[in-house]
Amino acid sequence: MLDKLGSSLKDALKKLAGKTVVDRAAVEELVKDLQRALLQSDVNVKLVMGLSNAIKKRSLEEELPKGVNVREHVLRIVYQELVNLMGDGGEVKLGAQTILMAGLQGSGKTTTTAKLARYFQRKGLRVGVICADTFRPGAYEQISTLCSKINIPCFGDPKEKDALKLVRDGLPSMSGLEVVIIDTQGRHALENDLIQEIIDINTISKATHRWLVIDAALGQQASEQARRFHEAIAIDGVIITKMDGTAKGGGALSAGLTLTASFPGSSAWGI
Repeated sequence: MLDKLGSSLKDALKKLAGKTVVDRAAVEELVKDLQRALLQSDVNVKLVMGLSNAIKKRSLEEELPKGVNVREHVLRIVYQELVNLMGDGGEVKLGAQTILMAGLQGSGKTTTTAKLARYFQRKGLRVGVICADTFRPGAYEQISTLCSKINIPCFGDPKEKDALKLVRDGLPSMSGLEVVIIDTQGRHALENDLIQEIIDINTISKATHRWLVIDAALGQQASEQARRFHEAIAIDGVIITKMDGTAKGGGALSAGLTLTASFPGSSAWGI
């Protein structure tokens, strides 16, 4: 999905690396190439302008470090600004934690929950999953089947319609486990009852992390989704799913970028 964006960014940097003289004109040309690559991939305009302005300002105003030429200096600035935009806390921490999974229906939240459980299990941690999705038919059957295949305990009750009760009852059953992942229910839109329910689940579970799962094909609506969920439960990570599709993906990527740029300590991942 992001192959074209990656190739375009590489081409822009290669063009700079091939120049014999790196002056103001070369920097401005690089910035325009970067802007074009990002905008064509549907990345939010404000984020693109902020990134390009920072690169241009630093490239033209910062003093050259000793032993570094202008070309190397500008390339390093581009790398640093891209890293800053994505956030510097993107490593998944190992250790005891409770993770609350949030997102709209169809984002791939349940499948991602199972993948995360498998990831922590492979790292040697004891993992359990709580199914708090009482809205989507077959939600418990799906996550319990996925968990059983990898020998992960899964708590849930397809007959129970109170998600808060499921979390209250499920947490004691996970005693002795190091990582507990709570799969919450989604909706087709950011409905008020969905937001209130996830606020209550976050309060009950005292979640260590709150991760938002976003479909790569969502587009520019992803930024608004990230903002609403963050205001509700302080999202500290965005997972972008279905990255093997044909969507441009810049819109969903913008959600992670918006979050990490606006709220230090947040992170973005793609799977």
